[in-house]
Amino acid sequence: MTNFTKVVLFTDTDGKARFKEETLPMGQGHPQSQLTEIFSAEAYQLRYSPVGFRSQFHTTGKPQWVFILAGQMEIGLQDGSSRVFCAGQHFYSADTLPEGATFDAKVHGHWSRQIGNEPLQTLFLKD
Repeated sequence: MTNFTKVVLFTDTDGKARFKEETLPMGQGHPQSQLTEIFSAEAYQLRYSPVGFRSQFHTTGKPQWVFILAGQMEIGLQDGSSRVFCAGQHFYSADTLPEGATFDAKVHGHWSRQIGNEPLQTLFLKD
């Protein structure tokens, strides 16, 4: 049995965004086509970001999968670290504002930007 690695952008107990990896078992299907369990999805949204796009610090409104369809996307965290995702890669964005908190751009969230010479195209799959 193979496992699927789910990269998760999440809000830690201190209110700051971090990355972690989780393993999803692929125990269904057969050796030629291994599958995870079926997950529900609410809706999807497509986004086009031109060369030079960069956001300010923000949080994810509602957890969602982010699939990179074309180009490259960099996600930066408050601690100065970042991670780059290329076409064909994905992550689960669950960096939501802690309950009862007021957004503070010096504490909460992450930023995103397009990098390279190709526009960024993404698919957001809402939970």
